[in-house]
Amino acid sequence: MASDSQIGQRLSYDGALCTVRYVGQVAGTNGVWLGVEWDDPSRGKHDGSHKDVRYFSCKSKSQTVASFVRPSRPAEKPRTFLEALHQKYSSEVTKDQKIISSGPAIVISGKVAEEVGFDKIRRQQAQLHELKVVILDGMRVSTATAANGQEKPIKDICPKVVELDLSRNLFLKFATVVEICAQLGSLRSLRANGNRFQHVLEDEELQRSEAVFRGIKELALDETLLTWEEICHIAAQFSALTTLLLSTNQLSFLPAMPSSSLTSTLTSLNLEYNDFTSLSDLASLTAIKSLRNLHLKGNNISSITTDATAPPPVFSNNLHYLDLSYNQVSTWSFIDALPLTFPGLASLRFAHNPIYDNPAFESDSTVPSSTGAKATITEEAYMITVARLASLKSLNFSTITATDRTNAEMFYLSRIGRQLSSVPQSPEAEAKVIAQHRRYAELCELFGEPVVVRQREINPAFLEARLIDVKFRFHNGPDHDGGNAANAVEKRAQIPKSYDIYAVKGIAGRLFGYTPLKLRLIWETGEWDPVAGFDDEADDSSDDEEMEVEKEREGDGQSNTGYQTDKRAGKWVKREVELRDSPRQFGFCVDGLDVTIRVETR
Repeated sequence: MASDSQIGQRLSYDGALCTVRYVGQVAGTNGVWLGVEWDDPSRGKHDGSHKDVRYFSCKSKSQTVASFVRPSRPAEKPRTFLEALHQKYSSEVTKDQKIISSGPAIVISGKVAEEVGFDKIRRQQAQLHELKVVILDGMRVSTATAANGQEKPIKDICPKVVELDLSRNLFLKFATVVEICAQLGSLRSLRANGNRFQHVLEDEELQRSEAVFRGIKELALDETLLTWEEICHIAAQFSALTTLLLSTNQLSFLPAMPSSSLTSTLTSLNLEYNDFTSLSDLASLTAIKSLRNLHLKGNNISSITTDATAPPPVFSNNLHYLDLSYNQVSTWSFIDALPLTFPGLASLRFAHNPIYDNPAFESDSTVPSSTGAKATITEEAYMITVARLASLKSLNFSTITATDRTNAEMFYLSRIGRQLSSVPQSPEAEAKVIAQHRRYAELCELFGEPVVVRQREINPAFLEARLIDVKFRFHNGPDHDGGNAANAVEKRAQIPKSYDIYAVKGIAGRLFGYTPLKLRLIWETGEWDPVAGFDDEADDSSDDEEMEVEKEREGDGQSNTGYQTDKRAGKWVKREVELRDSPRQFGFCVDGLDVTIRVETR
């Protein structure tokens, strides 16, 4: 009833957990109500306000996390740890195993008595005694043992537990978790997700618990809505902690960490689905020199720093893996700055950011609408990301081979050339473009400067507007792939747009002394296309699938020569179009007023 209900009390109604935040009257109604905050933020009807009157506040930021319920509504009975253990694991023994009698039947007053009591209990106790993984998620656990002291010690029932999951229960304080774990000396992993621990900083039992948690290496506190200060206060008691999971806790900024062993032991930190908007919100983590893996999936990160004039945070060289998928990154300058913030970065997950929807550099670029075009755009974003990050070894779970990197860097350099061609031919304009590409000079040393072809504004009434400047490159030998052949001959000609392909082939035949019917004309567009069937956006691939891909790559002994038609040989190929014999006008078969055509013999 109302007299039994207290603010802060944990209750369960039909499996849905909640915390009492208010006990009292509600305007316009009769009787006493309980104002509760549901653990499931979508279950309620409001946020503690009703008809413009605020009755209580909630930890969750959701607008539908709270409700009013009558104190007379029956709540489910809470359990002790051992009650929950027997409920889940002993009932499984009874259900799954047949009871075998260990001796002759006992007859009392002419009736056979079943030996259920002794044999079943022996089987149940033997089963519990060997348990190494205990999962009591959602079992309404509120205390360690019964108040009357009639239960056996936990260490006598399940002494071998290594992994313990106490998520989504009815604990009031972390001290109850301390009391349970104090009897499990072999414990190495603890999950307490979805609980609502109260008065963490004042919990005296927690402050004296370092010896209890000294063997635990993994701690999960997802969806607990604890503050960063409370999290650090708890984690400081785990002197051997290497993995800490803190997803979905509404964290938006991490203040400086108090001195603790975390800075020397923690190797993996999960902060997925919080509310960070900038990497500078996480600057306090730079103190953790042992950190190797940082998971930031599903936040709202869009910048390195919130203040453009502030220096970026610099993490330890030991941090090799970073997950930034499903964030709000929309500029390539963010990618360029990652090596400064994460100097040891070798593996990155970056899929599902806005930059993947429109990776082009040109200001007038548009987002394609067709599915095929979007797939190509995603692959382009993958290539540009690889090229911009020289030290990256893996992107979106895909290992970057030497061929992958070469293709990506060549593609990226060609895109820079395209961007340069879109600005006026002046040192100032070109310098502004080059400043956007940190690796431009480095890539030019590797592959040479990109070809910049600027389209001139020509009066359509002039003859010049109706002529195409054609550079014919003739290859008469085995090197017909457009490579750097020693026997290549180049000649130029200006050809009217209105000429058909037959006439163009005739001009090529006269220039090189061949019969037109013995020649093939291939227009070299200077563009790159992804290899059909290749999908780099394998961001949800499993480790097994990744191993299979590696086996395929290692088992492919073919060299990367000639046209790259196999997806194992490379992900991008130069776009080339054969100009087949036809009466079509030359101007409709090529783009621009300056083109390159390779001439080959049949």
